[in-house]
Amino acid sequence: MKKGPVEIGGAVKKGNTDVKEISEGYKSIKTEYLHQNILKFQRFFNKLSVLSEGPAYLILDDLYHIRRSDQAKVIDYFHRVAKGNGLWLKIGTIKHRSEWYIHTDPPTGVKLGDDAKEINIDISLEKFATLKQFMQKILTNLMIETPPITVSGLLNTTAVDRLIIASGGVTRDFIGIFTKSINHARERGPDHPRGPRIGAEDVNLATGEYGDIKREEFKLDADDDRVALEDSFAKLVAFCLNDAKCNIFLVNQKMTGPVKDAINQLIDLRLVHLVQSRVTLKKGADGLVFEAYMLDTSQYTASRKVRDLNLIDLNSKTFSEEIRKKKLLYEG
Repeated sequence: MKKGPVEIGGAVKKGNTDVKEISEGYKSIKTEYLHQNILKFQRFFNKLSVLSEGPAYLILDDLYHIRRSDQAKVIDYFHRVAKGNGLWLKIGTIKHRSEWYIHTDPPTGVKLGDDAKEINIDISLEKFATLKQFMQKILTNLMIETPPITVSGLLNTTAVDRLIIASGGVTRDFIGIFTKSINHARERGPDHPRGPRIGAEDVNLATGEYGDIKREEFKLDADDDRVALEDSFAKLVAFCLNDAKCNIFLVNQKMTGPVKDAINQLIDLRLVHLVQSRVTLKKGADGLVFEAYMLDTSQYTASRKVRDLNLIDLNSKTFSEEIRKKKLLYEG
């Protein structure tokens, strides 16, 4: 067989080595261009700030879609552009899928607390009273332009609580499930025995549908380690539904390694939610402290009757006692 480049219609098809060299050369040229023009970009934003008589803003969203090994370098570059040039930098990302600082010489990226401030836009279910007040404000604001519709006129009390728990404290999920709940209430009509208002059952149906959206987002957001993360999530779901038979599971506060890393990423992907950061067992684990998490409601809305699932109510007065059971302890 003849070796070397293959000629096709007058074009030359290069080997893998040649393609790699071209790719590396292209990346080198891009990097060189960026470093050569950093002063140019600094002057641009400085002039923009002067022109607007106030600071300029640069927003970088979905940082976690960039290869993790490059994230701190990207942040470092834009931080150098922004610093001292009238520019505020805002970066949107998923916490446990991001690398914003690398301890090199000199350091790369930004240090939280020194160079940048972390802003968490979601309130965890652990602060249920605060979360409920916040979500009700969102509903009220959504209805300001549609009088005489009110929150109490559109949803019954149990539906509001179920909606908050189903969203896991994430605003966009709250609005998404709420929208689908309206559709279900409309479909059954005002003469239904449950009445015209949105009820807990409507929220349950909407949550199940919204779960499909989350799973699709999961496939897109999980990137390179999607298969491993899906496997970890499947094991966690199986533990809750088949072993613990409960929507709550416990993890040792000092747990490290792949299992805890997976749970952290599943929190960011809105499939697991923190409900209590400090839990002690009634017996059998003296001196150990655990964290309590809730499996996303979309994973068990249709499982309660089939599997005899115990749904612990986050708003219950006995909640703190009900989660102190050894059978809820998850070790992967």
